[in-house]
Amino acid sequence: MNPLPSVAIVMPVLNEEEHLESAIQRLLAQDYQGDMVIALAVAPSRDRTEVIAAELADRHPSVRVVANPSGKTPSALNAAIGATTSEVVVRVDGHALIPSDYIRIGVETLNRTGADNVGGIMAASGLTPMQKAIAAAMTSKFGVGGAAFHVGGAEGEALTVYLGCFRRTALERVGGYDESMVRAQDWEMNHRIRETGGKVWFTPEMVVTYRPRSSLSDLAQQYFGYGTWRREVARRYHETISLRYLAAPVLVIGLVLGLFLILIGALASQQFLVWIGLIPLVGYFLGVIGASVISKAGRSGLLLPIVFPVMHISWGIGFLIGRAKS
Repeated sequence: MNPLPSVAIVMPVLNEEEHLESAIQRLLAQDYQGDMVIALAVAPSRDRTEVIAAELADRHPSVRVVANPSGKTPSALNAAIGATTSEVVVRVDGHALIPSDYIRIGVETLNRTGADNVGGIMAASGLTPMQKAIAAAMTSKFGVGGAAFHVGGAEGEALTVYLGCFRRTALERVGGYDESMVRAQDWEMNHRIRETGGKVWFTPEMVVTYRPRSSLSDLAQQYFGYGTWRREVARRYHETISLRYLAAPVLVIGLVLGLFLILIGALASQQFLVWIGLIPLVGYFLGVIGASVISKAGRSGLLLPIVFPVMHISWGIGFLIGRAKS
């Protein structure tokens, strides 16, 4: 690939009236010197998103609008990719704060490593106390495991990365995004890239600020969805099942079993059952408190003993009982 390949930035857009214009301005401010186009795959929205997208396309020749009648993210991405011909495809989201060097570093990393897809750190950062606590949990190994795109790490090959800077040839080789994967489409796509001999590469130089959910109810819904669709990935690709992804459902089973033993022990006056039942509950409680104490969330860390369980239990329940609907 030449040093300055043409780049297509693809963005799914739905109900983004508040953020769309600022997101486009960040993309137009990239310091990349090659040719760039921005393809907005716009879904039917409840606000003025479609009007704003059309106005942006009128004002900026590099911006084009693509229809996404289904409103689904993978359909939007495929539509935007199909409406462009650039050598490199960069996926972005409306709420992600893209730094000005993002595309330049992505292209340079593709060329330097020979990877098919490169990505960096999903740097969760909150504004309110609750957002700050959720951001701290989302960048904690106790909260989300050891994936480099969450917690950072050394540059190298990875199972998946946040968003992605792709060679178009890789997307064409695997047939694009699987439109039946309403969630986890990035993970599933990267799995197919690796299965067909490609390389997915993480670099800590690409840092994208991510605004997390602002309430516990939204967080629970988000992580229930994550667990539900991770189970769907495991159903389709049995070889991807790992201890990391089983941790949350095993935790939920352990907590429920512990509560059951405590109840039975109390009713039957069997103290040993109560003590056995306390083991998973006390063990998890101590883990939550320990992770909260060592976090760097400041005063927002006081909310972590609530945030961690919401994330873990919602993810675990989603994995155990959620049903993926395309």
